[in-house]
Amino acid sequence: MAKEEKELTGMDALARDYERAPVPGMKQKPWYNVGIVWGGVAACLACLMVGGLVGSWLDLRTAAIAVLCGSLITMTIGAICAVVGSRLNLSTAMITRFAFGDWGVYLVALVLAFGCYGWFAVQLGLFGETFQASWGIMTGITPGAVGLILAMIIGGILMISTAVFGYRALAWLSLIAVVPMVLLMVASLVIVLGDYSWSELLARAPPSPMPLVFVISVIAGGFMVGAVITPDVGRYAKSAGHSVGGVVLGFFVFQGVVMYIGTILGSATGEWDIVKIMLGLGWGLIALVVLVLAQWTSNDNNLYSAALAFSVVFRRWPKWVLTAIAGAIGIGLALWGIYGMFVSWLLILCVLIPPIAGIYIADYFFINRDFYKYENLPKTPKARWLMLGTWVVASFIAFCTTAAPTGFGWFTITQIPAIDSFLIGFFLALIVGLTYKRVKGGWPEATPA
Repeated sequence: MAKEEKELTGMDALARDYERAPVPGMKQKPWYNVGIVWGGVAACLACLMVGGLVGSWLDLRTAAIAVLCGSLITMTIGAICAVVGSRLNLSTAMITRFAFGDWGVYLVALVLAFGCYGWFAVQLGLFGETFQASWGIMTGITPGAVGLILAMIIGGILMISTAVFGYRALAWLSLIAVVPMVLLMVASLVIVLGDYSWSELLARAPPSPMPLVFVISVIAGGFMVGAVITPDVGRYAKSAGHSVGGVVLGFFVFQGVVMYIGTILGSATGEWDIVKIMLGLGWGLIALVVLVLAQWTSNDNNLYSAALAFSVVFRRWPKWVLTAIAGAIGIGLALWGIYGMFVSWLLILCVLIPPIAGIYIADYFFINRDFYKYENLPKTPKARWLMLGTWVVASFIAFCTTAAPTGFGWFTITQIPAIDSFLIGFFLALIVGLTYKRVKGGWPEATPA
């Protein structure tokens, strides 16, 4: 490894992120460092706005159950995925090379990349509209289309600037951004609770009631992509325990608290848009700066994971170059208006991406663990067709459980399509893998020599 480090110069050395190799022991981090990165992801506008929506759908007691259940689901799946990443010290896309084969991973990695890519473009669009609305509320002057475009471009450049430097930059930005975000939320909560008693808020009926299961599905499904790609950050953890600790801190504690604060604020003000809530409470420029930081520290992680996935496809290119290119294209998608297709995009991701995790978890823990070693990558078959077929079947069945118009809506399983697709992928891979192993005596195309 030392020889490899010495061969790197300039930007390649500065942005070294081990995108196609295991993270060495000297670079690994404790659980709280990993957790603060995930905390930076959770402390974002999207999480607060989902909380605001939950406040309009459920009373605060029932909302607490929904947030708890939704966060518990994403935390559990994220923790299991992170264990694999921390044991192998490899990214999600690199892990899928073992599960789907050396060529088969191209399709899987592209789906992972465009999933993260879409989130980047969607959140960048949200960033631009947030900045435009905030500026208009504060100054009384709406920037218009030109202002929106400039906000997206400048925001995109900021996000690219940290993502190109990898984990180290993500951790530092998260540390800087999370503290003021938490202080702003707590201060806003204090103001709201000064105007309304807690008992009064608990007694309020939601203006747009929705079933509890539906709300849990929105919470769990909305953050499922992040749970699936936890190896991208978890590979830097010192051990599986540290990786799980980081996921618990980020996905359960930070995500749950941030979302429920958004729920309380939304219920109290009757407004789900967190920007309008913050500005309505009189925070002005402070709110704008903190919300920009929050969106920055969340969205650079999306770009980071997209570049890690692209690194498995474009293996001769350094990750920092792929990050810059991906960021530029992501800015273009945001300007094109992908933000307006957010719901459909999210539902499609919830069908296609969770089975990938279900398959590599089943393969790693129950079928073929001995093969999951970095030195075995050259022995990886070109394609593991049974696992690729399992992914296709699992995704199709999940489309059948997804409501129209995104899916077919033919039947339901858990009523949460993201969970359906994960579980179907896991159990199908388990059945196919163990059956093949029993009949053939092993996986001859994926057995170390």
